[in-house]
Amino acid sequence: MEWKPDEQGLQQILQLLKESQSPDTTTQRVVQQKLEQLNQYPDFNSYLIFVLTKLKSEDEPTRSLSGLILKNNVKAHFHNFPNGVTDFIKSECLNNIGDSSPLIRATVGILITTIASKGELQNWPELLPKLCSLLDSEDYNTCEGAFGALQKICEDSAEILDSDVLDRPLNIMIPKFLQFFKHSSPKIRSHAVACVNQFIISRTQALMLHIDSFIENLFALAGDEEPEVRKNVCRALVMLLEVRMDRLLPHMINIVEYMLQRTQDQDENVALEACEFWLTLAEQPICKDVLCRHLTKLIPVLVNGMKYSEIDIILLKGDVEEDEAIPDNEQDIRPRFHRSRTVAQQHEEDGIEDDDDDDDDDTISDWNLRKCSAAALDVLANVFRDELLPHILPLLKELLFHPEWVVKESGILVLGAVAEGCMQGMIPYLPELIPHLIQCLSNKKALVRSITCWTLSRYAHWVVSQPPDIYLKPLMTELLKRILDSNKRVQEAACSAFATLEEEACTELVPYLAYILDTLVFAFSKYQHKNLLILYDAIGTLADSVGHHLNKPEYIQMLMPPLIQKWNMLKDEDKDLFPLLECLSSVATALQSGFLPYCEPVYQRCVNLVQKTLAQTMLHNAQPDQYEAPDKDFMIVALDLLSGLAEGLGGNIEQLVACSNILTLMYQCMQDKMPEVRQSSFALLGDLTKACFRHVKPCIADFMPILGTNLNPEFISVCNNATWAIGEISIQMAITIGRLGYVCPQEVAPMLQQFIRPWCTSLRNIRDNEEKDSAFRGICTMISVNPSGVVQDFIFFCDAVASWISPKDDLRDMFCKILHGFKNQVGDENWRRFSDQFPLPLKERLAAYYGV
Repeated sequence: MEWKPDEQGLQQILQLLKESQSPDTTTQRVVQQKLEQLNQYPDFNSYLIFVLTKLKSEDEPTRSLSGLILKNNVKAHFHNFPNGVTDFIKSECLNNIGDSSPLIRATVGILITTIASKGELQNWPELLPKLCSLLDSEDYNTCEGAFGALQKICEDSAEILDSDVLDRPLNIMIPKFLQFFKHSSPKIRSHAVACVNQFIISRTQALMLHIDSFIENLFALAGDEEPEVRKNVCRALVMLLEVRMDRLLPHMINIVEYMLQRTQDQDENVALEACEFWLTLAEQPICKDVLCRHLTKLIPVLVNGMKYSEIDIILLKGDVEEDEAIPDNEQDIRPRFHRSRTVAQQHEEDGIEDDDDDDDDDTISDWNLRKCSAAALDVLANVFRDELLPHILPLLKELLFHPEWVVKESGILVLGAVAEGCMQGMIPYLPELIPHLIQCLSNKKALVRSITCWTLSRYAHWVVSQPPDIYLKPLMTELLKRILDSNKRVQEAACSAFATLEEEACTELVPYLAYILDTLVFAFSKYQHKNLLILYDAIGTLADSVGHHLNKPEYIQMLMPPLIQKWNMLKDEDKDLFPLLECLSSVATALQSGFLPYCEPVYQRCVNLVQKTLAQTMLHNAQPDQYEAPDKDFMIVALDLLSGLAEGLGGNIEQLVACSNILTLMYQCMQDKMPEVRQSSFALLGDLTKACFRHVKPCIADFMPILGTNLNPEFISVCNNATWAIGEISIQMAITIGRLGYVCPQEVAPMLQQFIRPWCTSLRNIRDNEEKDSAFRGICTMISVNPSGVVQDFIFFCDAVASWISPKDDLRDMFCKILHGFKNQVGDENWRRFSDQFPLPLKERLAAYYGV
């Protein structure tokens, strides 16, 4: 007995489907609730499939919508469908895959792949054989519908299709798809290529067996009149370049020629797919050999692709010059990810920030021909280096001075794209180009001003290497004006470029600090939401770059009030805290004691953020259904700011630590599942150990085993920070032992032999300071009480003594006395043999300073 709907129920559902197409959001919300309630009825989904496949009298959008609601139900509750309903849906899908309407066919296809990906490929054994046999149908609609569904299944379930679970259907499907490459309908040819493409990257066995016939068939489609087919052919060749280069090599010259044509295809989607080819090829070792004779043709094509298309300009509102007063659309603000603090190798870390190179127009359809062409030129410049310049320079001359702004703009982008790879060869032209670019910063088109900011930042390294008055000063003056531009895109580009300049120039900026701060602080009152976040970064980078030079009352007076005002405005759950906390961390480290007036509320809030996040984590772990997992970035950023405070304030942080439970909280953070939390807590442990060891000391027995278990190089940054914290603790321990020995040598000296070696290796690595001084006085006192305790490890003592650059005179005398005493005791001959083991620098140093 076939299922029949109840007429009244059917009308009710049709009414809902009609209402849900209303533009009014309130109506939509009511409909949403009603649809949810209907899910309680077992045959609700039978009604939905009935409207989609049987109710031909209804309009197509309503029928399709019914199918899409059914698809969402399948996603959410498929395992609760009664058997009868499931079977009805499956048979209706297969019977209607060839509906005469393309919209209905596509909807049925989406429904089929959704059911298949719910683990139903195993429980629907007739699905694949049925779809494959429908491909041979005389009826175009049936063939196209079946292929559409198969393409979606290949996209969603590629892995399971190529596993033993299903008895390897691809052995039949792939040869079948290949037959359709020559089909008379472009839509079907396109489906066929798209299906096979799903199996290239995974090097699926069934495809590898037919690889030659696949490539041959692709070549046959090279000139296809249908853009969708050409796009899929290009995509296939790009992927084959990665996985089966060996098979493409014999045809490489033809493929390159073909891709050159396609990169200029009238259809931008085809051109974009083809342009990916150059990006992928540049990563292959054979790139240089393959492309060297094609550069004359390729470079102009890529450069041409770097112009904004008309649609780009519309999307970018390229004709709107002033928009600074228009608030940002919150959807446009990309989430920021905080990079946890890494200690001890601060400078190498900075090298990984190249990911924002081509961010000059990131808000539009993220990836487009312009970006892809620029990225390809960038990687090719890195492959060919200065050999690229003969092909680029003639074009640049023409573009950079072109009267049309779109052309001029693309020339500036080209200049920036080759900056990294062709820097050496560009140097002779820079004295002329940089002033020209600085002039372009005041071009009347906002899109020209913004790209110029980016390109200049790519040459910042060279600018800083020249006498500052020639390029650095004019560049800085103009960039600061652009930070206050009336166009938001220009503000953003200028702020990012200025941050790059700060990193390169470091203390070269000190003479201009008042002027720089003036601009950045003024920008606070001017910027909309998105650019404020970038402004924080520029201020933090400035603090990192000029360090303690920022610690002047007049600078602090300019900078701190607006930062603290923002800090007070933001709620604890606002993600804008991330960049602000990062910025304050840099500022606190730079200002040192200058940050004291602000430190207490900042410290308290950070401790609260850590405490809140930990409490929420515990609730979530205990009852995951009732409590959401917290965003641990709040805790990570807070730990990092506490590190910045400890580093900047040093001993002054002691009172704050004494009055808080931060060490208890750190004990929990150090055992968190998330590596970034552990990484930041170990950095803080090291900084607190340096700043106020007496508060850390009681917890050492609890902390050391945890540090030990984190010495796992799999999480390299966690491991580095744990190692560093252990080192800092060891130094403090060594200093404590030395001081103890100074005050009560009789009690400690007998144990000298047990600790002298690690003591020396810990303290040889720290700079001369008061702590080191008191510790060494203690060790010398103990040696005079128990000289035999040092005999076996005397070479380590010599090495530790040599680590002093300028010890105080009386300490130097103590060293002299011990060294000469040892030498006299063993006799000249033995001393010579002993000191022959010394590395040369150590030998020379002891001879020069202490005459031994």
